[in-house]
Amino acid sequence: MTREQSIKHIAGIIKDVKFAMLTTVTDAGHMHARPMTTQQAEFDGDLWFIGGKDTESVHDMAQRPQVNVSYVDVDSSNYVSLTGTAELVEDRAKLDELWSDFYKTYFEGGKDDPNVQLIKISTHGAELWEGPGKVKALYEMAKGAVTGKRGDMGNNETVKL
Repeated sequence: MTREQSIKHIAGIIKDVKFAMLTTVTDAGHMHARPMTTQQAEFDGDLWFIGGKDTESVHDMAQRPQVNVSYVDVDSSNYVSLTGTAELVEDRAKLDELWSDFYKTYFEGGKDDPNVQLIKISTHGAELWEGPGKVKALYEMAKGAVTGKRGDMGNNETVKL
């Protein structure tokens, strides 16, 4: 699969997943995952998030930009784990593009709140697990339990972006 095909494939899997888990490395060297809202921008190799400048996650990314972003689509049994490099960005046009009133819950000043921080993740690798869907997965598990043979539980693929 070419890079473009991989990106398009990943975009199709994650496009409707509302939340991702963003993992950073803390000052103590521990991995820490936090839920982040997925932006409506189509995945093109970069992921965008909006965070708070005063948060531990933004601090972690400023110090150690290597991150992991994970997506789970439970209904289709699809999972994506993306590795990348975080960049803290100041870009009003991009903020205007990504902003929704949902963020007023976190930023009292709206888009003009001085605590708003754009986060760009430039991805460089991904691992995908694509399941057969709930019904087929249950069938394959039951079949395996009865026959003792491994069922078709989907595929796993690692791609370089």
